[in-house]
Amino acid sequence: MENPTTDQPLSTFWKNRRVFLTGHTGFKGGWLALWLAHLGAEVRGYALDPWTNPNLFTTARIGDILDDIRGDIRDATHLDASMRDFRPEVVFHLAAQPLVRRSYDDPIGTYDTNVIGTARVLDAVRRTPSVRAVVSVTTDKCYENKEWAWPYRETDPLGGYDPYSSSKACAELVSAAFRQSYFPIDKLAEHGVAVATARAGNVIGGGDWSNDRLIPDLIRGFLSGEPVRIRRPRAIRPWQHVLEPIHGYMRLAEELLAPAPHAARFATAYNFGPSEDDARPVSWIAERMTNFWGNGASWVLDDDHGPHEAGYLRLDSSRARRDLTWQPRLRLETALEWLVEWYRTWQTTPDAIQTLTHSQITRYHALTQVKSK
Repeated sequence: MENPTTDQPLSTFWKNRRVFLTGHTGFKGGWLALWLAHLGAEVRGYALDPWTNPNLFTTARIGDILDDIRGDIRDATHLDASMRDFRPEVVFHLAAQPLVRRSYDDPIGTYDTNVIGTARVLDAVRRTPSVRAVVSVTTDKCYENKEWAWPYRETDPLGGYDPYSSSKACAELVSAAFRQSYFPIDKLAEHGVAVATARAGNVIGGGDWSNDRLIPDLIRGFLSGEPVRIRRPRAIRPWQHVLEPIHGYMRLAEELLAPAPHAARFATAYNFGPSEDDARPVSWIAERMTNFWGNGASWVLDDDHGPHEAGYLRLDSSRARRDLTWQPRLRLETALEWLVEWYRTWQTTPDAIQTLTHSQITRYHALTQVKSK
């Protein structure tokens, strides 16, 4: 891949487009909100308060760049009013209970948020005439994981061992049912709403402080000066920088916004995963993170593996490559360097975090404008 030249002009596609984004106080939602606002979109975020302290929403001052609405996606009255009043053209649905281990502690809350919440969002879309495109974000863990060596395709069976994974498989089924029942592809020219789902997972980047996630656990350990306890070092995941799938979500929405019948072919499910070489074991990530961080950072094996988690998982993203001309742009080594840059800046000069986050978005956007050799 060629290196980007100097700063290139940002796309004008999103300028002044009205976007309703659920989950903007979360990790992925926060990065998406910043990028959309950076491109000139008018964004209304709808979400609960951030779950952690610190968090990306506060440190990157995301509330400064959008219309910040606090609400629960299960609250139909508030959600409907917030969406209809804003008159969005695009809906990105990212609000969720996103943690496997938390789903074991609160399975009912997980299903309520991830399944019923998704149904509430899509039901609100039914009553919001302005909406033309919906991207409902689930996860790579929505597949029935057989722990095999082959990457999963969008046509593979859905499933899920744990409550979180199965709740996201259910969210996929809910999205498909609403599409078939209320927004059928063959009648897109009549109802005008194209609905798609997006599957990605194990995203990394600055601003994630969730519990029981590898990168936040490493950062907390590095900052405290204590060895980080790592579970399942041999588990392989499709690691990627958070901007990679977010770029995919935006590309998908752009195609869904095209006139019928063009948009109809994109109203389906899409995987957004890294290059095959970047599906790495947990130990590989831990080793490189400790090397990049320096200052005596280290990790040790945690003998308590906790509840069941998948040992091997990869995605086949050929549909996204073919239909959306989307492809991973950052090698994993570079993504880790950007991540360390972000947390180091937060540690030393926290007031510079919003500027640095915008800088990383601009650098990544420049990469998307360069054609591969």
